[in-house]
Amino acid sequence: MRTFYLLAAIFLAALNLRPVITSVAPLLQTIQANTGMSGVAASLLTTLPVLCMGVFAVVATTIRDRIGLERTFFLALALVTAATVLRGLIGSETLLILTAVVAGIGISLAGPLLSGFIKKYFPNHPGIVSVYSASMTVGAAMASGLSIPVYARTGNNLPLTLACWAVLGVLALLIWAGLIRKRNENGLPASRSRLPIRSKRAWMLTFFFGLMASMFYSLTAWISPIAQSLGYSKTNAALLLTVFTLVQIPVSVIVPSLVARSGKRRLFLILCSTCELIGILLLLSGLPLSVAVVCLGLGAGGLFPLALMLPIVETDTAEEAGSWSAMSQCGGYVIGSAGPFAIGLLHDAYNSFLPAFLMMLAVILVMIGIQWRIGDKVRPVLSLQAAGSR
Repeated sequence: MRTFYLLAAIFLAALNLRPVITSVAPLLQTIQANTGMSGVAASLLTTLPVLCMGVFAVVATTIRDRIGLERTFFLALALVTAATVLRGLIGSETLLILTAVVAGIGISLAGPLLSGFIKKYFPNHPGIVSVYSASMTVGAAMASGLSIPVYARTGNNLPLTLACWAVLGVLALLIWAGLIRKRNENGLPASRSRLPIRSKRAWMLTFFFGLMASMFYSLTAWISPIAQSLGYSKTNAALLLTVFTLVQIPVSVIVPSLVARSGKRRLFLILCSTCELIGILLLLSGLPLSVAVVCLGLGAGGLFPLALMLPIVETDTAEEAGSWSAMSQCGGYVIGSAGPFAIGLLHDAYNSFLPAFLMMLAVILVMIGIQWRIGDKVRPVLSLQAAGSR
């Protein structure tokens, strides 16, 4: 029962970390039409949360050291939920940008702490990260896939469509409120943690996380507009984004477990990046977009949980895992936030997505080089299936 409750806490928490971003993507052109936002300004709705997720990630460990892991995570969920609710009040450009910042701060606190939470309660089972990544992907898929239908069912009510995802936040807060009551002072670490800024491997993981995040959020933000620019309807473009997200779910469950069993991180990292490389080449070839989207989803679905898993398997304690995650996500999300913004900038400048495709190809090639250097240093560990019997 205890294990189920902890897994439910991870699942519901991660479920809330992407809808505030992905619910915007299929409605990007609608938001621009309703608010008069330019392509660059609209891209800030994705760029700002990701940037905040980087800038404020290091704050997560400081707050955790003062009030405890579980309480800090409750605060993070409260910020994300509040930002989502605010979008239902006034659908103005200023409010949308403000809520993007607030949500980004909340997500920045939650990301590193979930890795620490897994290390704390499942120290020998890093494959549990698949619950984290799969749930995050499910939340992203729900928001991207249902935003257009919800928008239509609410009589084209944009604020209500963007705010309805706060229901998921309320459910998560109820679960985490129980953890706060049960854990009390137990969640306070024995000593203050420090970022591993002198570790070359920590910096390597940070750069990998940044390139991975740049690709992930660029694709999340711009797949629908790219599809519409190629003649797809708004509904079909949103469907392609949903396909991109849904493909990631089984991959995000399977890949961490395979890596945990075999220890062959380099192999799976490069395989996933190669899938993204093929996807971009297919976009350039002019073939049906659906095949490219599936390849991109396979790559993104494997890379994201592996980026989350690496700090867990590289460290010995929950505090260290949180610090390594905070550093990789701080630098990584700052780098990653440039992706969607750069695509918006390139598209506005050239009125074409071709320069953006070429930029993404370069990012993937550099990422593969870093993945080769990461290698398979850490020994194989127990799998997710073994964790379930704990």
